[in-house]
Amino acid sequence: MTHVDEPRLEADTQYRFGYVAGFIGFGPDDVAAIHAAAPKLAPLVPALVDAVYDKLHQQDATWRHFLPRQHGYTGEVPATLAGLTTDHPQIAFRKQHLGRYLAALVTRPYDGKMVEYLDMVGKIHTPKAGSKDLDVPLVQMNALLGFVADALTATILGFGLDRETEAKTLRAFGKLLWVQNDLIARHYQGPRAA
Repeated sequence: MTHVDEPRLEADTQYRFGYVAGFIGFGPDDVAAIHAAAPKLAPLVPALVDAVYDKLHQQDATWRHFLPRQHGYTGEVPATLAGLTTDHPQIAFRKQHLGRYLAALVTRPYDGKMVEYLDMVGKIHTPKAGSKDLDVPLVQMNALLGFVADALTATILGFGLDRETEAKTLRAFGKLLWVQNDLIARHYQGPRAA
């Protein structure tokens, strides 16, 4: 039986990543499968990003979170939700972030820097980082990640890969997104008693 330092899971992001990744079996073979998908996935990133933002635009509960000024965006911000169209410059700015995130998933090494990046993806959607006015509820983050997971699955199934490669790729992305989900959810928890 392996000893797990439970308080360290809450305080040390690298340790937490190692624990969750190890528990679900996310390892070098999964990273290799994800990286191998890059040449087929990269050209489809703009369409995936548009699909995500089209989905977000369908719900006021998700779209309202793009009305406050986004961290790093310096342009004009609409005064009302009705003025925030899918082609607004602030949305274009956010789409670039999502595109870079998807590219990072399939190209970057899964080292300490990548773990911190994945953790920041969760944190940036709360007032703990970025804009103090941005506080996306966990239910919306879960809904979004579920949509992204399904979109990636549908995309991978459309690649025409041999069965073994397809299965490895789907499993690798599934594990990765569970790790990502944990690194999002952790920013929505209060301090835990030991």
